[in-house]
Amino acid sequence: MNKIIGRCIWVTGASSGLGRALVQQLAEAGNYVIASARSHTALVDLALQYPGKIKVFPLDVSHQLDMEKAAAQLREFTDYLDMVICAAGICEYEDNLSFDPTMYERTMDVNFLGVVRALNLALPLLRRAQQRAHFVAISSLSTCVGFPRAEAYGASKAALNYFMQSLRADAVKLPLDLTLVRPGFIATELVKNNDFSMPFLMTPEQASLRVIKGINSGKFLVDFPRRLSWPLGIASFFFNTWCKYFAPKLTRLHKL
Repeated sequence: MNKIIGRCIWVTGASSGLGRALVQQLAEAGNYVIASARSHTALVDLALQYPGKIKVFPLDVSHQLDMEKAAAQLREFTDYLDMVICAAGICEYEDNLSFDPTMYERTMDVNFLGVVRALNLALPLLRRAQQRAHFVAISSLSTCVGFPRAEAYGASKAALNYFMQSLRADAVKLPLDLTLVRPGFIATELVKNNDFSMPFLMTPEQASLRVIKGINSGKFLVDFPRRLSWPLGIASFFFNTWCKYFAPKLTRLHKL
């Protein structure tokens, strides 16, 4: 049962995939949702589905925008936030070990720094939360163990993991709940061009229900599906074995 009801929630990455599904399910449950993404048109289409429940807030988390201007616009929608869910994300692969710094910068700007920018923007409003404030970040199960080609994506999500863990340590005495979500494969635009097996692939709607259930559980770390998280967790403890027996089957590189 969805227990997130009657809250003011800001969701980033809301124009497609998991973020869009979260906005839809949260709006249907009776929440007031502020939806952010780069695509203004997609956000407007989403808001039209739920009149009066969704506010369109176009925002590109990958750039250091005029924060004062963005903060002022956010305050036009509400003078408090009960929850923030950072679902914006991109994925680029290291196909030939070129280590292109611009690719790493793009990935870090969205997946890690985008979350930091969102928290910076939202914090004054979270301090005025009408219910206990809650900050949620979407990471990935790929951070459990090093995957071939995932140097940039995995590093950005691993940085996010550490950030959330450190924030949790700092916030133990504060009225702020934190949730770090690490899902497996979700059928979104992000993975549609993947040319490898994606076990236990979920729809955005299925994943959104898992996220909401995880938030309701009160746990800091929410991993799903277990059929994938448990084997990856074991692999992280036996990393040498992973590199010796599994990585050679996954990597596409045979020379430097």
